Amino acid sequence: MSLYRDQGIVLRTYKLGEADRIVVFCTRGHGKVRAVAKGVRKTRSRFGGRLEPTSHVQLQLHRGRSELDVVTQTETVDQFRAVREDLGRLGKAMTMLEAVDRVGVDRESDGALYRMLLGGLRALDAGDSALVVPAFYLKLLVHDGVGPEVEACASCGATDDLAAFDYGSGGVLCRSCRRGSPLSPDALELMRMVLGGSLSAALALSPSPATGEVDHLATAAMEHHLERRLRAAGAYS
Repeated sequence: MSLYRDQGIVLRTYKLGEADRIVVFCTRGHGKVRAVAKGVRKTRSRFGGRLEPTSHVQLQLHRGRSELDVVTQTETVDQFRAVREDLGRLGKAMTMLEAVDRVGVDRESDGALYRMLLGGLRALDAGDSALVVPAFYLKLLVHDGVGPEVEACASCGATDDLAAFDYGSGGVLCRSCRRGSPLSPDALELMRMVLGGSLSAALALSPSPATGEVDHLATAAMEHHLERRLRAAGAYS
């Protein structure tokens, strides 16, 4: 087995035997990595609580002959304490981890995905913006090459009178082509801010009917892309 080091974010864990766990990481240089943390469930485990979901850690691993590597050392980079101490924020973080777990590819380097998740967790740790998760979903769709059209009707190309959103049709739709969900002008503007380079300004906005609308539409779009339902943030709290 070969030894390697990387930084990663814990996406999820599950039990293996009586004392071990399998830990799934989104890493900076090796894509999604599944690794065994031996003895982690023991009271005096050398890993302590460093391998819980949302943990950002420096890792040393052995490359296994199977699909599972072996964690040999960990060092905490960030625990996102504000997220862990707030059930609402923790639930939102878990939905982001779930989405990344679904789109990440085992052992295929994807630094952009790692940076996107790290940025999302940092934003959530800094403040409980209503748009962190929907903005993350929209950015993740763009990362996967399937971002929604928000500047013109996805059906006919019209730029005026945009009144609906249907991800299956490509994004926003004009009144003549409309199907899917109604789209308010305020929600359209928020989507354009998120995808057009004004993410920080969008995250600073207070909750409103428009942020709730974008949350609903972005979640539906993400689920359409994944072809499965995502657990609601409240289910993790």
